[in-house]
Amino acid sequence: METFTSFLNAQWPREKRAELAARATSDDVLAVLSREHLRPQDFMVLLSPAAAPHLEAMARRAQETALRFFGRSVNLFTPLYVSDFCTNQCRYCGFNAKNTQPRRHLTPDEALVEGRAIADMGLKHVLLLTGDARKLSSPEYIGDVAARLKPLFASVGIEVYSMTEEEYRYLITRGVDSMTMFQETYNKELYEWLHPVGPKHDYGFRLEAPSRACAAGMRSVGVGALLGLDEFIHDAFCTGLHAWWLQRTYPGVDIALSVPRMCPHEGSFEVRHAVDDRQFVQYVTALRCFMPRAGITVSSRESAFMRDHLIPLGVTRVSAGVSTAVGGRALEADNSGQFEITDHRSVQEMIDAITALGYQPVIKDWEDCEACAGATA
Repeated sequence: METFTSFLNAQWPREKRAELAARATSDDVLAVLSREHLRPQDFMVLLSPAAAPHLEAMARRAQETALRFFGRSVNLFTPLYVSDFCTNQCRYCGFNAKNTQPRRHLTPDEALVEGRAIADMGLKHVLLLTGDARKLSSPEYIGDVAARLKPLFASVGIEVYSMTEEEYRYLITRGVDSMTMFQETYNKELYEWLHPVGPKHDYGFRLEAPSRACAAGMRSVGVGALLGLDEFIHDAFCTGLHAWWLQRTYPGVDIALSVPRMCPHEGSFEVRHAVDDRQFVQYVTALRCFMPRAGITVSSRESAFMRDHLIPLGVTRVSAGVSTAVGGRALEADNSGQFEITDHRSVQEMIDAITALGYQPVIKDWEDCEACAGATA
């Protein structure tokens, strides 16, 4: 079976991507916007500099597409950081093993206390996050936490280190139903420089993690690049291409995208390819046009103003009541978070904002049928 790695290298090398973006014209953009089903090369045209003057037309198509496939619903979730111990030395991350801030690892009982506090906010979708420290945050530990939280939530997702297919299968048996994996950057050489020490240094193992999660039977799998690490055109395109390939290869899996931009964090890192607001909006609208059925998540890295304006352009999932520190809700958080968030709105404030936009905030959009069967048996 073809892997995404081989597909990307053979069909879309960096030189081909750059050439296509450079030669795109205004007429090409208009032709793409008139086409019903878009191809990867069309997606690149919408990301190219030639598309910048057509942002309003792209926004109109993105809004029409989102309404057609998702209506006016916006799903709410929140992250739950259960451990920030990490063996990696990622140059851009606040969890970098060389950083000297206090660290914390919740016991499964403590994670349940935090989970209950989140459930009391009314949320039914939670995302578990850890650093990459397998001896401490093992798959068994994550599975134990997920199993304890599952009775409280309709959906328990993970955003953790790369795992094997067997490990993903195990986590599914413990109540995990979704997985998010940021490749960070699809530039292999840059990736290896950014991750000099630790298991995350293995570019290929991380790149194929979403495929392994799909093969394991995960209900929903999300991908994303951390915008600002490499040139915008390359990581933006490869993220959409990755989601497109996964959707075609695993049609039974709900494929989603996240669009994070670099934020300040513990330590220092120079962002060499900052993505401005106009490029960011171009990216989100191009994604919606290219991937009409895929969910798009915009996290609290972005401002309230930006998130509110992106919802009508195709964003289907936002976080609320966020803490990027371990603890911070029922338990006191004495450690710094992974990064600084910008939108600090509570769950109720997000609900009010979404409603004011004329959209419906959705607390729960998924039910585990096996769990339902067990409850009614």
